[in-house]
Amino acid sequence: MLDLVVLGLHFFICFLLSLAIWRGPKDVDLHSSDTGTVEREPDGLILIGKEDDIKKSQRITAKVNGREVVVFYHEGKFHALDSRCYHEGGPLCLGEIEDINGQACIICPWHKYRITLETGEGLYEGINPLEPSPTPQWQSKGVKQRIHKVTIDNGNVYVSPPDLSVSFDSDYFADKYKNSGDLAMEKQSNSQTAE
Repeated sequence: MLDLVVLGLHFFICFLLSLAIWRGPKDVDLHSSDTGTVEREPDGLILIGKEDDIKKSQRITAKVNGREVVVFYHEGKFHALDSRCYHEGGPLCLGEIEDINGQACIICPWHKYRITLETGEGLYEGINPLEPSPTPQWQSKGVKQRIHKVTIDNGNVYVSPPDLSVSFDSDYFADKYKNSGDLAMEKQSNSQTAE
């Protein structure tokens, strides 16, 4: 009987931990409102936040034209990309950054897909079976994740709206989570508790 209690407690604790990991840290939706307006500059750039704040937090998620974008500050550079992984929509804002062959890559927390922050390329480790002693090497799948241009001006970080004339694999999940992503879900739960 004691074994069942211990086992049940173990599963309950594992459930709570997985729930905490799944929910992750709360991202901020800085510039979306219920009316769908964003803070735009005259040249079309969208204000994401203060440079110093983003440097301190290392990453921030915001809405850009309705889609979730994550902005990373890593090794002195700002990078912005769709916040949902091109593979299955995993939340890249919760991923770890790893250096692969001199390229900073975000690792999707769901399936460990690696995406370069600079170009949005998907990387995989493969071997050439024709080599006498094949060793795994990192190779590119091509650009899979939409990246967004970041501009720093007067201590503020801006992101350019996406050029949708070119499509990327991550567009599917950006559209899927456009109105029902983590940021939208947080807003919805906040409005429900206010009622």
